[in-house]
Amino acid sequence: MASSEKAAPGPEKIEAAVTATEPEKIEPPPPAKPTLVPEEPPPPPETKAVATESPPINYFPIIDVVLRVLLFASAVVSVIVAVTSKQTELVAIPFPPFRAPVPAKFNHSPALIYFVAALSVAGLYGIISTLLSVYALLKPDWSTRLLSHLVIFDVLLLGIVASATGAAGGVAYVGLKGNSHVGWRKVCDTYDVFCKHLASSLAISLFASVLLVLLVLLSIYSLSKKIPK
Repeated sequence: MASSEKAAPGPEKIEAAVTATEPEKIEPPPPAKPTLVPEEPPPPPETKAVATESPPINYFPIIDVVLRVLLFASAVVSVIVAVTSKQTELVAIPFPPFRAPVPAKFNHSPALIYFVAALSVAGLYGIISTLLSVYALLKPDWSTRLLSHLVIFDVLLLGIVASATGAAGGVAYVGLKGNSHVGWRKVCDTYDVFCKHLASSLAISLFASVLLVLLVLLSIYSLSKKIPK
């Protein structure tokens, strides 16, 4: 009996048999890592080309220099024409039929002397103020201070030149037309060259007066633009 009975299997064999009968566990493949797509850099912001506006050109100093050069030139020409107006003619004397040479000069009339002196001062002022205006054009920081001083002298010189032109014009009118009420006879029919020189000099001095008016208006306008609002 004992020999016919089979020996019972041990625990190692039972465990091996169980593991043999169990299906093999298939491990799932590891999840695939997501591929990172490199992000494209954002486009640079559009830069609009801003046109840099250049500051406006100030033409007032340039116009001021041009007007002062014209003032200097007109004053000098007026003085030269007036000084060179000498003319000598044969004029009848109280003992006819004798005639004597009598000159006509600007220094025979106090009004014409004042006229020549005033225009000489205007010419000197014209060249000095032109140099100052050029200096103010090169150094704009000084322009306001110089303008405030020049406008005072412009007004003063305008009064001098205008009064001298009026005084000389009155004498010239008497020489051209005469005055029968006081017995002043006209002389321009005899001294025609002298009167033509004097008339030309008066016209140029009138032009100088207009230039001074423009300079005063320009200086006042330039100063008003510099007043902070």
